[in-house]
Parts: sequence; structure tokens; C-alpha cells
Amino acid sequence: MSSASSPIRYPNSGSSQLMTRRAWWLVVLNLLIPGSAQVLAGNRRMGRFGLGATLSFLALLVVAAVLYLVNPEVLLTIATNSIGLWVLAIVMVFYAVVWVVLTLDTIRLVRLVKARPKARPFIAGLATVAMIVVAGTAGYGAYVATTASGFLSSVFTAGPSEPPVDGRYNILLLGGDAGADREGMRPDSTSVVSIDADTGKADIIGLPRDLEHAPFPAESPLNAVYPNGYGYNNTCDVDVCQLNSIYTEVELKSPEMYPNAVEEGSEPGIEAMRDAASGVTGLTIQYYVLIDMEGFSQLIDALGGVDINVEERLPIGGQLEDLSDVEGWVEPGQQHMDGFTALWYGRARHGSSDYDRMARQRVLQEAILQQFNPANVLTKFQGVAQAGEQVVRTDVPQGMLGYFTNLATKTQKLPVGSVELVPDNGIDPTEPDYEYIAELIDAALNPPTETPAP
Repeated sequence: MSSASSPIRYPNSGSSQLMTRRAWWLVVLNLLIPGSAQVLAGNRRMGRFGLGATLSFLALLVVAAVLYLVNPEVLLTIATNSIGLWVLAIVMVFYAVVWVVLTLDTIRLVRLVKARPKARPFIAGLATVAMIVVAGTAGYGAYVATTASGFLSSVFTAGPSEPPVDGRYNILLLGGDAGADREGMRPDSTSVVSIDADTGKADIIGLPRDLEHAPFPAESPLNAVYPNGYGYNNTCDVDVCQLNSIYTEVELKSPEMYPNAVEEGSEPGIEAMRDAASGVTGLTIQYYVLIDMEGFSQLIDALGGVDINVEERLPIGGQLEDLSDVEGWVEPGQQHMDGFTALWYGRARHGSSDYDRMARQRVLQEAILQQFNPANVLTKFQGVAQAGEQVVRTDVPQGMLGYFTNLATKTQKLPVGSVELVPDNGIDPTEPDYEYIAELIDAALNPPTETPAP
């Protein structure tokens, strides 16, 4: 084959104009279709390997896109599985190496010394920048995948999946607060997030920490000890007989009530709170999530903050009546809060009742649910993973993450309902009417549907 018939493979090395055009063509082809430059101007075996790898990668992208459109849960399950993440990391490293090899070989093939002097830095620069961007992106993706695998394995369990009950998943959400003045941890906030397993519609049921006489399901070991409800006749094994004391009592005084808790990824105190929440709400609680409130601020910072519409001026610091250690104020209006400010927004005590704090914490929970999306988490994943390992404990199995991630995308598109078991809703925490509470919850989770007019 003569040089005239194939100027790409057999260029006229004496023509700088031809060599410059040839160099641009090869660099652009390598950028668009890796491997094609080698097929046209270099080692065809290497080129065919590169083309095969490129086409396989494009096919994987198409399959992933189609799968996401048809059944996103399957793709999300793969992406949240440790094995799947390691496979993804290996694939990304493989393509990064292939891209670097093909690009370096392309730079060799263009014969920069034969191109016009003024064009040489631009040709080499385009090839180098493209190589760094693509290989760097693939390398970062591999790093995220391996980090995610470690993070998910450390936070989520390998236990069996639980089915929905009455079409719902009910998750106990505990905000842990182990202050220096407390014997052990007491949940500073307790909620049950009830999610429709089909639509993703979520309702948050807020349980005040001073709720008394919490009943327990018949199969709970606590039901045998407190058949009339926790703390009935002021009888309990700690100083204050209210809802958030149940964790402390069982964890410190009678952990033997729940002998399998730790083995199953939980704690005796958490299992006691699960039973109490189930007794109060009448719902089966499949999973729990415990969030360390001190570390919660780190998670918000890692995700870039949270936007809250503040209704009243709140102190950062201070106690109920003492403002001597106030460090600042959260002003009314729309605010973009860092983690420290958001934490105080939810926990500020001065001029507030426990029920005011519950309402603010609910606003904060809903804002986080609506504002933190997978893209946001992915771009800031390193910080999220570091904070998450310290902040979150749960018994949600890793195998359910794909399902719940898919469900969360539906939840974000719908308004979040709220049922607060507080005096404003006709509930006296010292003498709660649990039949009335059951009616409130049932009305919220199962609203009447309008019958179309005939």
C-alpha cells in the first residue's frame, strides 16, 4: 500500500501541513473512539482491543440506562452492593489504564516533530488534558466505589430483608444524645417514619420524650414487666419514668431482656425503644436508624448545609433560662445553615418547650429528606462517608439499599405528612389516650378516598 493511498498510515513525512492535519485527526479520533487511532495508523491488534473495550463500555452504559428506565431498583441494588461496587471499581481502573495506554500511543503516532511548530503544544495539550480528565475521572470513580463499599459494609448489616406490613415500611428514627450529665444515652428525639411501599408517601410520627405509660406489644419482654404501660404508678428502674428513659433502663439495667440484639446489629436499649414505639403507634417497626446528634452536624456540613425557613429567633447555646453562654443567634427568615447552626436550630431550649423542639426537628428532618439527593451525596461522598460512619447506626440490611434508594426518589416528590403526639393535637403526655392516638395515626396513614360522583 503506497503513502498516497493511505496518508494516515503512511504519511508524507516531508509535508508539515499534512502531518499537522494527521496529528489532529488521530488525537480527535482517540478522544471520540479510543482504539480507532491505532487501527488507522498504528498497531491494529492494540487498536482492535481498544475498540472492543470502548464498544463494550458503551454497551454497558446503554444497558445501565435502559435498566434504570425499566427497573431502577435492580441497578441501584447492584450499585449499593459491596461486590457490585468492587466490580465497578475494577472496571473503572481497567478503562483508565486502557485510556492512558492508548493516548500515550496516539501521541507517539502523531509524530509531533513533523507537525508545524506552532501546532505542537496544542496537539499535545489536547491529548494530555483529555487523558488526565478521563483517567482521573475513572480513577476517582473507582475510589468512590471502594470507599462506598467500605462505608456501606460498616454502617449497614448483612441480615435478612423484612417485608412491608399492611403495605408500609415503618422505621424507628432515634436522635441520640449522651450528655455529660446523663447516665448513658437517652434518645433526644424519637420518631417513626412510615413509608408506603408502593408510592413512597412518607409520614413522620413524632413521639415526645416525656410520653408516659407507653404500652408494649404482647410478645415484648417489657410487657411482662410493665403490663399497664411503662412507669405505671411511677414504677420503673430509673429516676424518670418516661419514654426516652426506656433505652437507658434496658441498656444499663436489664440488657438480658434482648439477648440477641447485638448479634442482629442492634442494642438492647434500641430494641426496647422499638417495642415501645410499636406499642404506642400500633405499627410493626421493621428497622431502626440511630443518629448521633453531636455528629449530625458533620453530616450536614459534608452535604453542604441545609436550607430552613426559621420562624423565630433562636439562641446558639444557652439553657432554658440561662443565656450566659450564648454564642450567637439563628435569625428569622430563610437561612442556609451549616451543621452547627442546624443542630442548635433543632435543640435550642431557651424560650422553647419540648414540643417546639419536636416541631423544629421535624422541619429539619423534612428539609434534609427533600434537599439531599443522590447526585449531591455522590459529589461529596468522601466527607459523607467519613461523617456517616460516626453518625449513623442501623439494622437496615445492605441488600435493601437499592429498594429504599428507589423508594426515596418517590418520597422526595411527595409532601411529607406529620403526626405529632403533642398537647396541640389533644394528647396529654402524662395521661395519654392510646386509643385516640391510634385513631390519629390511622387517619393520617389511611386517609379516606373520595368516591367519584355517579
